[in-house]
Amino acid sequence: QVQLVEFGGGLVQAGGSLRLSCAASGSRFSPDAMGWYRQAPGKQRELVAVINSGGTTNYTDSVKGRFTISRDNARNMVYLQMNSLKPEDTAVYYCNAHRYRFPSYDRWGQGTQVTVSS
Repeated sequence: QVQLVEFGGGLVQAGGSLRLSCAASGSRFSPDAMGWYRQAPGKQRELVAVINSGGTTNYTDSVKGRFTISRDNARNMVYLQMNSLKPEDTAVYYCNAHRYRFPSYDRWGQGTQVTVSS
């Protein structure tokens, strides 16, 4: 059973930076894609950024140029470097690990709060 543990949330002023980390453990079958999603109060969960095992990335438009996703395949870890943070980035951030190949899985972390003050 794959488990995800997130680190690095917190409170930061607008314009500041935070780095989120997520560690996947519990399976010898590595995820094909790892990503970060976020959910603000009263809103649906949305994709922030995703990276596959080959390093291809995809970002939602609102974070392009400010956030960078990276991955350590050997350690099954994924990171999200968030710069130039804005109040609208305030949300609970969730790590996701998805494996398309057999044995497939889709797992979520417990979430970490990011609060950006104006």
